Amino acid sequence: MPHQPLELVPIDVAGQRRALDDLDAALVRLPIDAAGLHVIRLYDEVAVVVASAESALMAVDELDLADLAGEVHIVPADDVLDLSVPEAAAPAFDPPATTEEAVATVAAGVGFMVVPMSLARLHHRKDVEYRPLRGGPVSTVALTWDAERTTTAVDTFVGIVRGRTANSSR
Repeated sequence: MPHQPLELVPIDVAGQRRALDDLDAALVRLPIDAAGLHVIRLYDEVAVVVASAESALMAVDELDLADLAGEVHIVPADDVLDLSVPEAAAPAFDPPATTEEAVATVAAGVGFMVVPMSLARLHHRKDVEYRPLRGGPVSTVALTWDAERTTTAVDTFVGIVRGRTANSSR
């Protein structure tokens, strides 16, 4: 595929199924309505707690749900985990619209949030840290494409994802 351009297009989780109408293939978070799609599960991401670097929550290497009791749980409108944290406090304001805005909120020292590790890394700032959440939910990432629009380029890309080389047999 050296002569085939690869365009990366960010899509939000809420619109990932619709986005596949206009894309050759996409990395998505499961679950997704897989009707008419080919889906290859790639990996599971662990959940992490994101908080201000100055938060007492960041004093340990890993956290449990019980460690979050009494803390303010910030859940952005584009949340991908749908995690309920027992005994966590709800914020006194509307949810931030995006994960990026929620990270800015926790960076200011207001509460914590729980996201897949890749999102914590994507929105990393000097004033926030993250720790793995023991027993937290996982977020499965998959490669998907429309089963009726499989092109040679998509088939080649899928082969690369599966580890095939030019000398591999199908």
